[in-house]
Amino acid sequence: MTIQVTGKNVDAGDAFKTYILAKISTVLEKYIGPELSGHVRLEKERVGFRTNCSIRLRTGLQVEAHGDGADAYASADAAVEHLEKRVRRYKRRLKSHHASRDMNGHAPEVQARDYTVKTTDDEHGEPHSEAPIIIAEAERGIKDLSVSEAVMHLDLSESQFLVFRNAAHGGLNVVYRRIDGNVGWIDPSAHATASA
Repeated sequence: MTIQVTGKNVDAGDAFKTYILAKISTVLEKYIGPELSGHVRLEKERVGFRTNCSIRLRTGLQVEAHGDGADAYASADAAVEHLEKRVRRYKRRLKSHHASRDMNGHAPEVQARDYTVKTTDDEHGEPHSEAPIIIAEAERGIKDLSVSEAVMHLDLSESQFLVFRNAAHGGLNVVYRRIDGNVGWIDPSAHATASA
């Protein structure tokens, strides 16, 4: 298991690194196995601490969890608790979907550009007079998934949405987190099929 532990605005000392790695190892080896990689970041915030965990599973899925606490160890405990809950849910869903489809049998994922755009000019919220400025750019994979698998991927991450290619018809779909706590699903091809 290769997990990097770093600090932001705080030094993640050896004692914290040993503590968090032991807790994560115990949880992940119980459900997944030892062949994992990832990153844990401890952040000092205005009030308290936040621990962010990002673990890549053998299947290529990225599991993310965070925890807040009054001290570094309390935030680590909360993050590991959320991580365990997500991994346990993932394993349960894998067992229920095992008969329907192999997780590694998907079509190769398509790469898409992911841009972060700055829409305001300053802290006062003044909009740019011109087009927005691109401040970050990354690659994002668009996988061929069923809707239930896409929801599982969304549950494993802390992302607000997931764009995927629907395995049933090949069209682009989106699942997203709603304000009410439920998951929404956008399927433009369902409307095209209904009107045709």
